[in-house]
Amino acid sequence: GENDFLGIGQSLGGRRWRWRDGAEMALGAYAQRLGVAEIIGRLLAMRGIAPEHASDFLAPTLRALLPDPFVLRDMARASERLARAALAGETVAVFGDYDVDGACAAALIAGVFEALGCPVLTYIPDRLAEGYGPNVPALAGLIARGAGVIVCVDCGTAADDVFAQIGGADIIVLDHHKADGPPPRIFATVNPNRPDNPLSDDPSSHDQSSNAPSGLSGLCAAGVAFLAAVALVRQLRARGFFATRAEPDLMRALDLVALATVCDVMPLTGLNRAFVTQGLRVMARRERIGLAALLDAAESHEAPSAFTCGFVLGPRINAGGRISKADLGLRLLRSTDPHEAQGLAALLDQINRERQTVEQSVLDAAMAMAADQRAAGNAVLLVRGEGWHPGIVGIVAGRIKERFNRPALVGAIDAGMVKGSGRSVAGLDLGAAVIAARQAGILRAGGGHAMAAGFTLEAARWDDFQAFLNARLSAGADLPDAADLAIEGAISVAGANLDLAADIARLAPFGPANEEPVLVLPAARVAYAERIGREGNTLRCTLAGLGGERLKAILFRAGETPLAAALLARPAALHVAGHLRINRWQGQESAQFTIIDAAHA
Repeated sequence: GENDFLGIGQSLGGRRWRWRDGAEMALGAYAQRLGVAEIIGRLLAMRGIAPEHASDFLAPTLRALLPDPFVLRDMARASERLARAALAGETVAVFGDYDVDGACAAALIAGVFEALGCPVLTYIPDRLAEGYGPNVPALAGLIARGAGVIVCVDCGTAADDVFAQIGGADIIVLDHHKADGPPPRIFATVNPNRPDNPLSDDPSSHDQSSNAPSGLSGLCAAGVAFLAAVALVRQLRARGFFATRAEPDLMRALDLVALATVCDVMPLTGLNRAFVTQGLRVMARRERIGLAALLDAAESHEAPSAFTCGFVLGPRINAGGRISKADLGLRLLRSTDPHEAQGLAALLDQINRERQTVEQSVLDAAMAMAADQRAAGNAVLLVRGEGWHPGIVGIVAGRIKERFNRPALVGAIDAGMVKGSGRSVAGLDLGAAVIAARQAGILRAGGGHAMAAGFTLEAARWDDFQAFLNARLSAGADLPDAADLAIEGAISVAGANLDLAADIARLAPFGPANEEPVLVLPAARVAYAERIGREGNTLRCTLAGLGGERLKAILFRAGETPLAAALLARPAALHVAGHLRINRWQGQESAQFTIIDAAHA
């Protein structure tokens, strides 16, 4: 089509290149107003950022982007009850979830109440023994230990049946998961995805699909917990609580909110962008002993970024919940003893390495099964295995989805039951399909959102489940084998310099809804290429421009791919697609191109 880039329908990575759909706006407005390069104006336009909002995008602050927390339904009620708890010095229990968002939200709320002088209990359920969400024995145990208020974070929206069996404490839910029906019959449920939230006053910002107030449907649980903490401090301030004591410094908790927002794959726009940008600055100060210890254990020394959160810290904090003790991540985040933190960080680092080993064996088997499913023409790829670890099936599903560009579901078989996780591609709502399968009686349990879901069913119903999903998500059958590559600009090797790399870095943090820009160097020459690293799985290259200009480039996970082979063959000219980044090495900065695809010129 007219949107194809350089007419490339089949790159070396098997992808079609096309121009990213972008708002065709007056690019000059950006250059004049903000003093940025024209290509930066184009990148902002393609992200739908109007010139008048660009400065808040490039320098996002909470002052500009933090909403009034009381716009969320039940926030006034919840924060008023939490303020009473602080004034009376009640014991507050925090019940979390075993993933990064659950651990971060729990650490945030626990930290606030400790700073206010309350005794705090925390509880993270075990993935295998207890499963997700509140359960009666755990809640009853917290009440027996004196809890007057139980705050459930990152869970609880769908736990009405459990809460109905609990008396003796007020229960408050701070969550973000979509609900099937009405909120549970408890003291308060604060959830931006509650269907009955009031809409914002600005009609242009209505998110009709979730009916949530403007911009808040994409908050993770730690983001909701932060808003609850802001509301709580306001309530206490109004009651004179801080006349004799210091207010808790909530800004210091933004490292937790940033980590959770990235790891829960939330859109990095609006308020989330401010949370992550400011939270990474807090993280860089290394005041939270546990995160500092974990960065050291992972040998991560550069300034923390969204990548650090998603690929260095997140998997390690998650590892405890996936294949070991569920509360290790929360204990690390709350640790105040450097020696204890070092021990916990080393333990999580080791468990994460074990997880990778376990994952690799499952991944190899699952990939082979998925290839057979794909060959059979399935719209949705469903694979399962005996003895697979339920804690890693979601990660494996994500890898299969990336490899085949199809929704993928991976199940672990145990005693005639299959428990699993799925990941989807843009445009195919997996959560809705899984909920429909549950309503149709195929699944025992299931739920999720558009891009990810969980499910439980009897092994005997597996084929029914596959047929149901294939019918429901039939559009998946016609997807290409690799996702299209959306190109945002073409630059010359001479123009791919440190100044431009620094300008592009101002658009970070990158992630969902703000992807790192993909740029193309048309007809570049590969002047040099060699395999480096222990497995030779990385390619180090030098690209040359028409006037002989040079640019360092690198390809990760090169493997024995057509892309790696083409670069090593050093043809006369290749169109090379990738990310222009700043490379920092021994105090020196230079531009470096991270290659993600190429096509013969």
